[in-house]
Amino acid sequence: MAMPQSLTGENGFCFAQTLSFSHPSPSPRKAGQTFDAPSEQGACGTPMSNSTTSSGVPSPSDSCAEPLCSTTPGEEETQFSEGIKYVSAEGEELACGWGGFTPGCLQSFNTSKGVLFFLCVASFLQGMTVNGFINTVITSIERRFDLRSYESGLIASSYDIAACVCLTFVSYFGGNGHKPRWLGWGVLVMGLGSLLFAMPHFTTGQYEVRSAAVVGVCGENQSLPCAQAASSLSSYRFVFMLGQFLHGMGATPLYTLGVTYLDENVKTNYSPVYIAVFYTAAILGPAAGYLVGGMFLNIYTEIGRETDISPENTLWVGAWWIGFLGAGAASLIISIPILGYPHRLPGSQRYIVMRVSEAHQLKDGSHKKASDPDFGKTVKDLPRSVLLLLKNPTFIFLCLAGATEATLIAGMSTFGPKFLESQFSLSASEAATFFGYLVVPAGGGGTFLGGFLVNKCKLRCSGIIKLCLLCTVSSLLAIFIFFIHCPNMPMAGVTQMYDGSVLPGGHLNLTAACNAECGCLKETYSPVCGSNDIMYYSPCHAGCKEVSANLRNGKKVYHECSCIEKTLLPGPGEAEAGKCTSSCAKRSLLLFFMFVVILFTFLSSIPALTATLRCVSDRQRSFALGIQWIVVRTLGGIPGPIAFGSMIDKSCLLWQDQCGEQGSCYVYQNSAMSRYTLIAGLVYKVLGTTFFIVACLLYKPPPAESAPGSLDTSENGNCDLQEHKPALPAQGDI
Repeated sequence: MAMPQSLTGENGFCFAQTLSFSHPSPSPRKAGQTFDAPSEQGACGTPMSNSTTSSGVPSPSDSCAEPLCSTTPGEEETQFSEGIKYVSAEGEELACGWGGFTPGCLQSFNTSKGVLFFLCVASFLQGMTVNGFINTVITSIERRFDLRSYESGLIASSYDIAACVCLTFVSYFGGNGHKPRWLGWGVLVMGLGSLLFAMPHFTTGQYEVRSAAVVGVCGENQSLPCAQAASSLSSYRFVFMLGQFLHGMGATPLYTLGVTYLDENVKTNYSPVYIAVFYTAAILGPAAGYLVGGMFLNIYTEIGRETDISPENTLWVGAWWIGFLGAGAASLIISIPILGYPHRLPGSQRYIVMRVSEAHQLKDGSHKKASDPDFGKTVKDLPRSVLLLLKNPTFIFLCLAGATEATLIAGMSTFGPKFLESQFSLSASEAATFFGYLVVPAGGGGTFLGGFLVNKCKLRCSGIIKLCLLCTVSSLLAIFIFFIHCPNMPMAGVTQMYDGSVLPGGHLNLTAACNAECGCLKETYSPVCGSNDIMYYSPCHAGCKEVSANLRNGKKVYHECSCIEKTLLPGPGEAEAGKCTSSCAKRSLLLFFMFVVILFTFLSSIPALTATLRCVSDRQRSFALGIQWIVVRTLGGIPGPIAFGSMIDKSCLLWQDQCGEQGSCYVYQNSAMSRYTLIAGLVYKVLGTTFFIVACLLYKPPPAESAPGSLDTSENGNCDLQEHKPALPAQGDI
């Protein structure tokens, strides 16, 4: 067996822990006796007072100059035949496994990269389920279980409500407890929530289409029953709400304890990169959810059963439940390895010893209370923990800045597809796909790039806040692009009269002489594009009397449309199902600057998160993230879509008419939509810029001489602190 090398790890740090040996040492020392380190000071410079746990135990700074132990080649087999065993300062077990089952083959995953992989899979599944599948299938669930829009809104909000309820408890006690166990059980609960969300499909009867919903042409019977008996299926909304509540409970540890666990177990400079990769996976999840969920919706919900309706039909219900079954099973599986990780990873103590505190310094010195090892272990310390955070102005203003950014992100993710749909005259599925292609490179790339810049530039806390400020100002300038807009496609009776003249007083008038005898219903909205490039409310409103048996480009074609004149020959024209294609000249410019806004908005997310971790004491990091998430969700994530939605609704031209009751908006005025989007974006971006400026000005870093060691020295690897890792049976020789 080859001699174990003096490993410095990937970052050149030593592991400040006692070494014990399985065999007696061949040296004159007694078995199990600790080796004395050289008394001379190593390259680290100042010795660390907290690194010596008892007399005779070498400190990291003492061991910089030479290895902790050395042997001659002839003594290798005797001394290291069973390897070196790690024992932490507290005597805790750092092996990967479950209870006493810690096979050697698992220890290759007991690294920061192994943890990152499993947490990325968990965050990907969370994003795919909550922000992907839910948003994709909500319309199908409304249709299948006879839910109203406000009821589906309650289902969506149950996630944030659960997160706000659990954040304080999880971040406070989990932050001082065994983080991987909290994370593993959280992912397991999230998986149970997904399985519960899919359960109503199996406990209800088969889906029956109550009527043949064929959009009528002129002259056909247009009767549509308005009064429908209340369905008992609507009570299933409570099952969906419970499923979402479990999603929120399970995901709470992921973005608080998961972030701090990564931060504690990697080098300070590498932490932003690890966190950026973790959040990038969470952003790619919704994109996958939209794509995969859309594919499942093209499958009929009753798999294996024949139906005569197509996915374009308003009564079609796709297989919304398949994605939740898959995500739930995957979450249950991925929770098992996460539960097997130790309280901290082997070798992580060296990062804690060498870490330089950048916590904001309070004038009264009360921030030193959080350094007490016993602080935060009981409920009695909870009010003091909250008070310490409230007295930290940098933390408070970073939370407020995060809330403004979260408002924009929530608003954009909810209404971004609707904005593209209206501006470029796209279908809902085309707009969602288009927006996904826009968000994945901008959001995912910006998130990863933000963490990379913090690592590459080796920024300290004040520099990170300045980077956030630069990103916010850049996106603020780019948001002025919403001054421009694409013109509305002409629509008869909505944007203009049927003869092309201006609507008197802007009032809608869907009835004209050409369709007066058709008896068209306003409840039946199915836009068609005439051969004259004018849109009509429905084939009936276009006066179309016949529908072709053959499709053109996958769309129905209507003939003998009395409201449409042929361009070359006199007589009625024809119409094609769907909206008219927009040829907006400003399309590329608008998309480019939307990309820039999204890029710089996400570019500041990881630096802002890193600044939050740096400006509080180490023992308060998990709890600080929990409080920040509460602020962000309460002030940003929950009211954000409501604020954006109410402003965008002011630009509506044509509302849905559900038997005399106002429904959703069919047609928006593009100029007004851009104007209101600009106003909302400017308000929140200006607020975010202001909060980052105040956070930067009020930040008070600790004095340089109070640092326990030189961060630059440790980062550049000048301190060659050795670490001996155990020779694992499954890995062979080191």
